[in-house]
Amino acid sequence: MDKLLLIIKREYMAKVRNKSFIVLTVLSPIIIVAMIALVVYLAKVNSEEKRIVAVLDESPFFSHQFTEGTEASYIDFSNISLEKAIDSVHAAGYYGLIHIPEGDKIDIVADKIQFYTKESPSMDILGSIEGKIEHKVREFKLEALHISPEVMNELESNYEMRIVNFSGEKNVKGISELKAFIGGGFGYLIMMFIIIYGAFVMRSVIEEKTTRIIEVIISSVRPFQLMLGKILGTSLAGITQFVIWIISAGLLTYGVLSVMGIEVDAFHNQANISPEAMETFNTTASQDTIQLYVNELVKIPWGTLIICFLLYFSLGYLIYSSIYAAIGAAVDNETDTQQFMFPVITPLMLGIYVGFFSVFENPHGPIAVAFSLFPLTSPIVMMMRLPSGVGGAGVPWWQLITSIIFLIMTFLFIVWIAAKIYRVGILMYGKKPSYKEIYKWLKYK
Repeated sequence: MDKLLLIIKREYMAKVRNKSFIVLTVLSPIIIVAMIALVVYLAKVNSEEKRIVAVLDESPFFSHQFTEGTEASYIDFSNISLEKAIDSVHAAGYYGLIHIPEGDKIDIVADKIQFYTKESPSMDILGSIEGKIEHKVREFKLEALHISPEVMNELESNYEMRIVNFSGEKNVKGISELKAFIGGGFGYLIMMFIIIYGAFVMRSVIEEKTTRIIEVIISSVRPFQLMLGKILGTSLAGITQFVIWIISAGLLTYGVLSVMGIEVDAFHNQANISPEAMETFNTTASQDTIQLYVNELVKIPWGTLIICFLLYFSLGYLIYSSIYAAIGAAVDNETDTQQFMFPVITPLMLGIYVGFFSVFENPHGPIAVAFSLFPLTSPIVMMMRLPSGVGGAGVPWWQLITSIIFLIMTFLFIVWIAAKIYRVGILMYGKKPSYKEIYKWLKYK
């Protein structure tokens, strides 16, 4: 045990004292935050740019329909010919020209409306213009039929079935998919960390193998202890760096955005939503429905979710670090590792895609349960299922405990296999190993 702790300490201190580790730890958050600030600033500048659109209305139907909007400013070009209007818009550098021709029927006029622009218009502006025209045509037709907009809204109201659970509490549709997205975010974070930092362990093993320091160390330490110590020590260094990045990047992002005078929710406020979109939203989503969604999100066991995330994050990373370490022990350089990388990444990708398809459709179905118990995919798939809760209507306790036990057993098993590869491969130089040869190494006693 003392030797294991010494190896863990040695590996950890060797990594955190490395100059490249320190430089990356300090510079990476600064670079990331600088990129985020630049993107936010450019998006803010782009959103503040007002596009000017001229309106040539020759009909009696659309007067005062095009007024100041969030996405464009409209200028009235009445009482001039179309040719002069086009020339004026082009000379002034305006974004475009809406031409509404003459006519005594609004349907015919609407079909002949044209939008002149030198480039393909953005979807926001085009959608806004089409929404204004559609709104006016609908309003005119209702007046002609002597039907008030209120009556028409009642006739066109969508039917929505009430959903209640067995205890009588009202529920909303789509909440399961929303919870799966939240869990999927945690799962995706685990996958990215494993891919980025798994190679960290592999390079450490290759480096010691090429310097031949390990030939001295292995004479006094068992391969299993040495491999376990290297994996734990290097993994702790990677986790330390990751935690520092998260905390420092979060604080820097908040500070930079505050200095720039940009609110975090600046791109989600109502000012960026067109009046037509807001009207549609208000007719389809009641305040009670929104409150139900908020209540469901509050009911998510965030404490359990975060604890399980840290647990699955650590165990999943340790398992894949062991695999990466075994690969590092079998080869002489990073170039030779490429043949082994695809089988390692495949379960991670499978966990993401199968998890999304199975958990979205049925979070407690056989496919979702099977992949949440299989050790190589459970850190991702189980995190997608956990937002629904643990016990009761959520993930059964036995499944959660079983998956954790499987992860621990798989970690120890892979470390044992990695140690056997390590024992032989660490002394092999100048030869690119094959799967068949590595299998022979596992059978050596």
